[in-house]
Amino acid sequence: MLPATKSVPKELLPIGELPALQLVIDEAIGAGVDHVVIVTSDDKPAVADYFQRASWVEEALERQGRRELADSLRRFGDTIRISFAIQDRPRGLGHAVGCASEHVGDEPFFVLLPDELMAAPSLLVDLGRVLDESGRSAIALKRMPIEEVFRYGVVEPSESERLVAGVPAIPFRHVVEKPAVENAPSDLVIIGRYALTPDVFGAIERVVPSSSGEIQLTDALELQASSGHLYGVVSAVGRRDIGHPLGWMQAVVEAGLRHPEHGGPLRNWLESL
Repeated sequence: MLPATKSVPKELLPIGELPALQLVIDEAIGAGVDHVVIVTSDDKPAVADYFQRASWVEEALERQGRRELADSLRRFGDTIRISFAIQDRPRGLGHAVGCASEHVGDEPFFVLLPDELMAAPSLLVDLGRVLDESGRSAIALKRMPIEEVFRYGVVEPSESERLVAGVPAIPFRHVVEKPAVENAPSDLVIIGRYALTPDVFGAIERVVPSSSGEIQLTDALELQASSGHLYGVVSAVGRRDIGHPLGWMQAVVEAGLRHPEHGGPLRNWLESL
């Protein structure tokens, strides 16, 4: 997403009127979350700035007749607690998750990657139900064309799908990070939503960094699974990968078409092209 992200953090790029990060947090709130930990760096002060209360913004939105949007901003620091964990340098997703440990403590927690947008919070709800019922971490999965799995972590199912708390869940013990197509154990790839038990922090501490110095979350999941299978839940909600230009443009257009004021004119304009 360069050069835009030279000055604007990728997670703050707008999807319509809202930065992507707020849409991801709104998803978490929709699943019942009331404490959000944002892992960021000192190089991105704009992320923390966005969540500072600004009464003039809320008042301006109300004058424009957008009270619902003003109320959604008031939640932060009010009914929704926001904490920040600083990652001093990028050392992999596992390391980033580990940076949040003191804020999370010994509670189960969700992980949401902000470069993926989900159409509804129902996937998080299902992951939470599976974790609550089983006491094991639950990971969001998506079936991908086999020729595309080399971009993802791929799970190897250990048993057939079963119902856990009424949710279809796939037990697995092994995760292969970005396998060659011919070595992929399945077409089930990990996408950016997780419900994790707090012992994953100990697993993260035991992960051997890769040659690039990164600590991968998939390696920690593999360690967790060594003491008993984890669960995967195949996503049935819409998903956009906004970490690259095409996915971001698709998400912007979709959000525009859903907009109560601008959706109709936007659709008419698109059809006229």
